[in-house]
Amino acid sequence: MEAFLVSTGIVALAEMGDKTQLLALILAARFRKPWPIVLGILVATVANHALAGAVGAWVTTWLGPQILRWVLGGSFIAMAIWMLIPDKIDGTDTGSAPRFGVFGTTLVAFFLAEMGDKTQIATVMLAAQYQAYFWVVAGTTLGMMLANAPVVWLGERMTRLVPLRVVHVVSALIFLVLGLAALLGWA
Repeated sequence: MEAFLVSTGIVALAEMGDKTQLLALILAARFRKPWPIVLGILVATVANHALAGAVGAWVTTWLGPQILRWVLGGSFIAMAIWMLIPDKIDGTDTGSAPRFGVFGTTLVAFFLAEMGDKTQIATVMLAAQYQAYFWVVAGTTLGMMLANAPVVWLGERMTRLVPLRVVHVVSALIFLVLGLAALLGWA
């Protein structure tokens, strides 16, 4: 249960102000059809995080516990630093008429935007640390949905209420604590 709760919290915080959250806002403003957008985000996230979780589980079979501890510790600390660098949407164009419909457009755009993203890398690291594939993927998916679904429905009003800098600093501190815990053998 710890893997699920930590994964949910970490990804929900990491997703605040992330490029995929900005993409959710753009899609919501463009298409104004929240249900297909939210379902597209869910399916894309499950697929993307299932792959990331599998990579995390695979890593644990190749690295010994001591090396894994140092890799995870360093990775979590790197994520703490990365959290302090805000994302921007660059050149995302959803087109005037979606070729694959709102659901398909959201699915493809979200899956591709999530490749190499903070939350995908966090999923790899969490799966490697907890060695609880299902719970990590379920937690990171829930975290993504907690961060993105309200944006689809509430749009810009929500982004004005959330002080993103504070959320990024809190996320960075959590990743830093996880990194130090891994390096010091607390986890």
